[in-house]
Amino acid sequence: MPSFPLTKRLYLASQSPRRLELLRQVGLEPTLLPLRNSPGRVDVDETPLADERATDYVLRLARMKAEAGAYAQSARKLPPWPLLAADTTVTLDGHILGKPADMTEAAAMLRRYSGRAHTVLTAVAAAHLGRLEVALSESVVTFKTLSEAEIAAYLSSREAFDKAGGYGIQGRAALFIEQLSGSYSGVMGLPLYETSELLKTVGFDIL
Repeated sequence: MPSFPLTKRLYLASQSPRRLELLRQVGLEPTLLPLRNSPGRVDVDETPLADERATDYVLRLARMKAEAGAYAQSARKLPPWPLLAADTTVTLDGHILGKPADMTEAAAMLRRYSGRAHTVLTAVAAAHLGRLEVALSESVVTFKTLSEAEIAAYLSSREAFDKAGGYGIQGRAALFIEQLSGSYSGVMGLPLYETSELLKTVGFDIL
C-alpha cells in the first residue's frame, strides 16, 4: 500500500481568504493567526513612511506582520509550526495604491488602470525556529481600456473593496486584463513559488 504524507500545518498571519485558498491549493492546512483583537495582540501600522518606495513598503510590512505573528504565537504558547505573513500593494506612477476607502476612490483607481500597465508587489515573510526570511514578487498587469459602464458594473459587484489596488485578478476583473507578466498567485496575494522557496530556507519543505 502506498503511504501519503500527513497534511502539513502552518500559521497564516492574515485574514485573507485568497491566501488561505492558495495555501490549501498546494496541500497545506493553514491556521489563521489574527494579529488583532486577541491575546498576545500586536497591531501593525500599515501607513507608508515619508518618501518610502513601494518595494521597501511591502517588504517592511511583511516582515512586521511576521514578527507580530511570531510574538503572538509565543505569547499564546501555540505549537511551533512555521508562520507566514504577506503584504500586497499596487503601484502606478510612483504612487502606492492600497484598498479603496469608498466607491469614488475605487472608480478613480480603475480609471487610472484603464489602457495602461501597473505593478503589483507582494512580499511574503516566513518565520520558523527563530529564523525569519522575506521575499518579493513583482508582476506587471496591463488593463484594456475600460468604459464607464464596465467600471460601474465592476463596482456594483463589490469585489473592489477588500483588495489592494481595488480589484481581484481571480474575480470579474480578469475580464479587464490584457496581459500579465509575473506571478498570477502573487497578484492574487501570495506568490506560491516564492513562498515555497522561502519556507525551504527556514527548514520547512512543502513537498
